[in-house]
Amino acid sequence: MTQETNPQLAKVRALLAKAEDPAASREEAEAYFAKAAELMAKYGIEQAMLADANPGTDRPADRVIHVEGNYVVDRISLLHSILRPLNLQGIRLRGANGRLAAEVHVFGYEADIQRAEMLFTSLLLQAFNGMRHGRPMRGESVTAYRKTWLMGFSRAVENRLEAAEARARDEAMDGARGRSAELVLADRASVVLANYRKAYPRAQKVTRSLAGSGFGAGERAGNAADLGGTRVGSGGRRRITS
Repeated sequence: MTQETNPQLAKVRALLAKAEDPAASREEAEAYFAKAAELMAKYGIEQAMLADANPGTDRPADRVIHVEGNYVVDRISLLHSILRPLNLQGIRLRGANGRLAAEVHVFGYEADIQRAEMLFTSLLLQAFNGMRHGRPMRGESVTAYRKTWLMGFSRAVENRLEAAEARARDEAMDGARGRSAELVLADRASVVLANYRKAYPRAQKVTRSLAGSGFGAGERAGNAADLGGTRVGSGGRRRITS
């Protein structure tokens, strides 16, 4: 069964179609997000457990995601907020001139990378639509407000995805070899990290500090966001815009 025909993901898309309806209230959008996140997490656990019994069903992979548009750093921060809960590793690449490029090299298992792409495509659209309705404080630059808005949005999304993944892990049954979902996912995370470190042995984590008043509004929007994406393709390089 392909991802396109998976009934669980079909349910996710149906929920998102309802959540993206302009007539949906904030409370309805939050409910749709929670259910969609739950189903997405269960799908990820199922794929991991199946691959533990039959490794050919889901293999380690890597992909370069190209991010287009303004606020590139903030878009990439949102991507990393999706990667972490899904046990993925990513690094921003440098171009031939040595400057940071608008590309992220992502490492993980194929099913998890596809889930991340689905989420990123939809959440980018939601984030930028919501950000434009925000109002900076008097005298505050629009850019400062929007950057902190996007930071708050990303933080909320990451927290909600972590919670959904944890619930799915706790509720999962043991695999065919009697291994718990927690052990299976820990092994997968180790494989992903090893592949990442092999490719980028000198990579270092970078933290950001921003000044602006938009964090709270962005966080509230992230808590009400729904998951998205109607199509996930295959192949090496992805171009993400909004």
